[in-house]
Amino acid sequence: MSVKQNTLLSLLVVLLLAVISAVAVYKTWPMLFPKIYISADVDPSCDLRAGPCTSPLPDGASVTLSITPRSIPVVHPLHFEVDLVGLEAKGVQIDFSGVDMNMGFNRPALKEQSPGRYTGDGRLPVCVRDAMEWEARVLIETDEGLVSAPFRFITVKPGMQVPG
Repeated sequence: MSVKQNTLLSLLVVLLLAVISAVAVYKTWPMLFPKIYISADVDPSCDLRAGPCTSPLPDGASVTLSITPRSIPVVHPLHFEVDLVGLEAKGVQIDFSGVDMNMGFNRPALKEQSPGRYTGDGRLPVCVRDAMEWEARVLIETDEGLVSAPFRFITVKPGMQVPG
């Protein structure tokens, strides 16, 4: 192969990789950054370690989230329950993210157990910090669009105290 053919082939490979990367970003963008139709505010008085928390939505509906075990240990099985009042969902997921640290994609889908009640299981990854603040965004797919209800909580390494 000549230098000119080698250069042309390299250029085509780079162009193909660029197109594949652009298509991948285009296809995954809505999943990673969903467009929210209605969003609740974070309730600073909510403590998921003490029990379920309810988040009112601007339209009068509400979302209740419960996580067990209440200690919310990292790298251990967790059970999630979401109760919806005033919302008809086509699907429910919980998007877990670190408040000030990227912890990767972690979005378990929940299954409908009865009208308005969704449950599922998952785990939180371990963190290098002794205590980690998380946001659990309950994402509810409705006919009108995506509804988001954020809940915040703290996880701690075994043997550590929850920061006050």
